Amino acid sequence: MALGNMRVISINTNGIRAAAKKGFIDWMKRQKADVICVQETKAQVHQLGEDILAPKGYESYFYDAEKKGYSGVAIYSKRPPDKVTKGGGWPHIDCEGRLIRADYGNLSILSLYMPSGSSKEERQIYKYGVMDTVYEYMESLVRDGRDYIICGDWNIAHKEIDLKNWKSNRKNSGFLPEERAWLDKVFDEQGWIDAFRVINQDAEQYTWWSNRGQAWSKNVGWRIDYHIVSPGLKDKIVSASIYKRKRFSDHAPLILDYDYDLDTSA
Repeated sequence: MALGNMRVISINTNGIRAAAKKGFIDWMKRQKADVICVQETKAQVHQLGEDILAPKGYESYFYDAEKKGYSGVAIYSKRPPDKVTKGGGWPHIDCEGRLIRADYGNLSILSLYMPSGSSKEERQIYKYGVMDTVYEYMESLVRDGRDYIICGDWNIAHKEIDLKNWKSNRKNSGFLPEERAWLDKVFDEQGWIDAFRVINQDAEQYTWWSNRGQAWSKNVGWRIDYHIVSPGLKDKIVSASIYKRKRFSDHAPLILDYDYDLDTSA
């Protein structure tokens, strides 16, 4: 990596043990990433081996859901963070292990796993509640003068370009008008930046594919994984890519490089 370049990866592993069996940990170590944000670990720390908890060159920080085999987030970091915060102080959300934050000097990197509302109506109602809470949280962050990178599976495709079959999904969770309007407010009113779109405005840039109907092979996907960054980082975004050569889960890793030196950010 060039001096001052920081690589940050976000991936929903859909079970970190399953992803590890498919080579995710070995791949991760080869990426020379400074920070890797993981969502949907689907495990509790006591269930994980050293290969996952302590890959060579990285510190790991896990925040598990109370329910076994469900949700959960993690951060792998080359440099030990100054501080790690698990959860947002929201009992009804934190019990599902959906947010972990690492602070490095003036920069904070967060791994966020927003809920899906697709299983039943109650979960969509829950999702709206989480969106309200996260919106207020992001409002406070964007005003405090720190730099932020919020990585994660947001479970919302923002615009028609962000999913293949947008017409037939307008009434489905993940592309509902209310969800898309919420992201509009995050970007347009609060001023957050969709880092990937600063670099790449092309169509068919997806990060998740259903397991049904050959969606992966036909590239019938959704872009629901993001790096959402505070306004001051917009000019620091150097490159963005979605890794698709090998599959570790139903999501692809989202890789961004920033012109930012973690070691001198204090």
